Amino acid sequence: MIYEFEGRTEKEAIDRAAEELGLEKDDFDVEILETQRQGLFKKGFVRIRVHTDKSVSPTFAGNAAEAEEAGNRSEGRQERNTEPSRQAVFGDPEAKNEFEQKLIDFVTGLIERMGYGGKVSVLFREESKLGLKIDSEFSSILIGKKGKNLDALQLLANIYAGRQGREDMRIILDSENYRIRREESLVRLAYTVADRVRENRGSILLEPMNPFDRRLIHTTLNDIADVETKSEGEGLYKQVRVYYRGLR
Repeated sequence: MIYEFEGRTEKEAIDRAAEELGLEKDDFDVEILETQRQGLFKKGFVRIRVHTDKSVSPTFAGNAAEAEEAGNRSEGRQERNTEPSRQAVFGDPEAKNEFEQKLIDFVTGLIERMGYGGKVSVLFREESKLGLKIDSEFSSILIGKKGKNLDALQLLANIYAGRQGREDMRIILDSENYRIRREESLVRLAYTVADRVRENRGSILLEPMNPFDRRLIHTTLNDIADVETKSEGEGLYKQVRVYYRGLR
């Protein structure tokens, strides 16, 4: 079923969805439809679409068919509008040149040496970015806790690309849509922590994260007027501190 909710922040919209549907937040997927950041003369506004296969509260059950039909119509319009760009990004999953084939063979060899089988294919192509997808029954192991195994494989793939003379190309590895799911989870975490910091007027130190995840936290909270972020620690996996403006 598909439903839409609104709120001043993403967290507020998600909390409202969970309350009105009678579900836990892990029971549904969230798609951000519209975001308006809070400014000096305007209030923040977020509109989300919720996808779930769970049974919802009786209040919403009667309207489920209408909501699903409206969502399908909206998705159909969006699919027609975005089809050209999607084709430009998500192309042929097979290698188109020698470099792509070498990279696919390299990643396939890596996971085989780890003792796991799997198929590697092209996920997307951009001007300076190439995405590869790993399909494997051992995906959970290849992803690892907080994606650390996948990050390690991605680092090796980028080193290999550089040795092939393609330092200009950034390689992104994904499996089971982990990257997208992780990004959505971090955005929700960022807004939740920001609300706690604003309530307590203190600071919260998040778990160690890789550079991409840290950048996402910084960017998500960048426009919240009374909250700031900074990275702390050494090495690749640093921690992000979210704090109430005026503490520092």
